[in-house]
Amino acid sequence: MTVHLINVGFGNMVAVDRIVSIIGPESAPIKRLIQEAREGGKLIDATYGRRTKAVIVCDSDHVVLCAVQPETVVHRIAADPQGELADEEDA
Repeated sequence: MTVHLINVGFGNMVAVDRIVSIIGPESAPIKRLIQEAREGGKLIDATYGRRTKAVIVCDSDHVVLCAVQPETVVHRIAADPQGELADEEDA
């Protein structure tokens, strides 16, 4: 079984097959989702202290915070459908 990974910034990878949604962090419901994930131990902060620009929700109920735009993550997935890692600049 091959795991397809996508770079979500700063060398951090997320399994593409586990992604349910990629959304912006601005709305109140998403802020609540982030807080609930933090309290439940299911929050992964991959921002390296930078501002959160994208929130990735996984099928395991994990929530990943990213410092790259949601559109950037989507483009990385679309440009790399077979999971082949390409040299891409981080946020």
